[in-house]
Amino acid sequence: MVSLNDIKRFFHGAIRINEQLAHYTWMKVGGPADYYMEPADRDELVKIVNYFRAQDYPFMIIGRGSNMLVSNEGIRGAVINLETALGKLWLQNDLVIAEAGVRLSKFVDFCIQHGLAGVEMLPGIPGTVGGAVVMNAGAYGGETADHLVEVETLRDGVVQVIPKDRCKFSYRRSGFEHDVVFSAKFLLPHEDKAVLQQRRRELIMKRNETQPLELPNSGSMFKNPPGTYAAKLIEQVGLKGKRIGGAQISPRHANFIVNLGGATAEDIVRLLDLARRSVYQNTGILMELEVKLVGFPVEVTEKVA
Repeated sequence: MVSLNDIKRFFHGAIRINEQLAHYTWMKVGGPADYYMEPADRDELVKIVNYFRAQDYPFMIIGRGSNMLVSNEGIRGAVINLETALGKLWLQNDLVIAEAGVRLSKFVDFCIQHGLAGVEMLPGIPGTVGGAVVMNAGAYGGETADHLVEVETLRDGVVQVIPKDRCKFSYRRSGFEHDVVFSAKFLLPHEDKAVLQQRRRELIMKRNETQPLELPNSGSMFKNPPGTYAAKLIEQVGLKGKRIGGAQISPRHANFIVNLGGATAEDIVRLLDLARRSVYQNTGILMELEVKLVGFPVEVTEKVA
């Protein structure tokens, strides 16, 4: 049985009880977690994860909450944020080593300042390195795994280093969904700093022009099916701009759902279900969610995932 008094004997980071997760997600939706925790350092992270596992107590890791949709009922268990405990970034010879809590924007800036190419497509993704590794995040033809060498992770209570060929990377997937990623090493090609800065500016401008970044959202909701784009399919079935409650399929980008104000998780799930069913009925293509659903009943996740 989990005891707050037991936890406080070894955990000195921030602990919040019944914390509303809407404060930590980019969609600005989500009910309370029993515990919200920010470990002070790596040792505390290992201890709290191993403690929860020994107690068979549910927990999940979050970065910046950009690729998740949390139920309005919240989740029973703990949410652990890594930004404080794992926020270091450094060069080791030709390798860039980034801990899991490092924001992608900081990671990309660091690489560009050292004349290292291959990650310029990532700064517009509002996540962390750990989250990018777990979901193999990418954009504009590039993926996190492209220049990755190895990943340090906590697996089965033991810190392990997993080389790239054992990471099970594929489109928006990896073999780390049940692990805690600590850090990742990257070997990046050298390129002129000015060229990299210009490329990053162009990609950010393109993202700003085509995506509804002025409103709360969780990024792309569906993965792109082979040979086509989820946004194109949703637009083809006439759902661009469709609104349910406070949620809307963006008029600017049909694979984004935006919170117009006061949207509930149920509003968003109803739009996801509508888009998925409509596309399947009209094209025979069954779209797969890219965003992670958290705290929903199994029947809901099976319906839209």
